[in-house]
Amino acid sequence: MAVRRIVANIATPDPGAVARFYRDVFDLNTGMDMGWIVTLVGEGGQTAQASFMSQGGSDTPVPALSIEVDDIDACLARVRALGLTPDYGPADEPWGVRRFYLRDPAGTLINVLSHRAS
Repeated sequence: MAVRRIVANIATPDPGAVARFYRDVFDLNTGMDMGWIVTLVGEGGQTAQASFMSQGGSDTPVPALSIEVDDIDACLARVRALGLTPDYGPADEPWGVRRFYLRDPAGTLINVLSHRAS
């Protein structure tokens, strides 16, 4: 298993307004805008990224971190081998990811995901 990216998620009732601030101040580009989530990216697409969310998708809570892995099932097996239980999922979401939520020992909610092959 290899981590492909870690994304910070910021909860807000108005993702568009917060994203606009970061676009304006830091010259980031919109990588994705689904209304409930706006993801900004730096030049080159994945260099810098932050997401602003009113929900976590599928009416789940907003996770503090999103960690993309190359093999979600291997990561899930590792989680279960450690005696941990996901808070949500695993779920195949309609926007093309397979994911689960997990809490770290401090209680931080983490969205662990892989993009499904198209």
